[in-house]
Amino acid sequence: MNQNNKFKHQLSKDLGAIAGLLFEIGSNRLVIEENAVRVLQEENEKRKKAKLKRNKEVTKDAMEEHAHTEMQYYLAKLGQALGYKVWIARNDHKRVWNDEKLGEYSLKSLKLHNLPENVFDTVSLIDVLWLDQENNIISGFEVEKSTSIYSGILRLNDLSLSIPHNCQFYLVAPNKREKEMKAQLLRPSFRTLDSLAISYILFEDLRNDCDAMCKFGNDFSVLTKICKVV
Repeated sequence: MNQNNKFKHQLSKDLGAIAGLLFEIGSNRLVIEENAVRVLQEENEKRKKAKLKRNKEVTKDAMEEHAHTEMQYYLAKLGQALGYKVWIARNDHKRVWNDEKLGEYSLKSLKLHNLPENVFDTVSLIDVLWLDQENNIISGFEVEKSTSIYSGILRLNDLSLSIPHNCQFYLVAPNKREKEMKAQLLRPSFRTLDSLAISYILFEDLRNDCDAMCKFGNDFSVLTKICKVV
């Protein structure tokens, strides 16, 4: 009150101006000598928190990429054990798991007949494909770690509409995304697609059962042991 009376020619009689001024100072939006040290401390804390958050994000991204590569590795290993040719998404050939490049399990080039160029470009980015000896696609797999499950389904749908025969498609995702996968596959726009048969496989099941399927499986039907249908 004393300060308001002292400077009332610069402030307002109803205390509105001085109240706003005190708020600006108290919230550190206005820096003066009395709060300068506190402002510096708060700014340092903000920087520390931002750096910690960024480090966590980088670590999370690295772990997700690690898991994505791991699943591609298991699918490639299983496909070869079952006697199929394997294609790994063209931009993933240099990824490494167990000191092995994924490209070592993959065809060097993908040869599919009668596909429009734009469709071929999309198909070549599908995470894993299994092909028979005549280069007919038997199965397609999209590994969804944190990316959109919807976009993965669309890529598989593009493929299903572009090949003359039916084949089985799979979404492969972390256990924590199972509900999301079910919800996406139950969308009316996908339920009405007769050409698109999609099951899903959980990371944990593929990780735990890959070696057994490699040893005892004869063809793609071995996946019925671990895949789930909505």
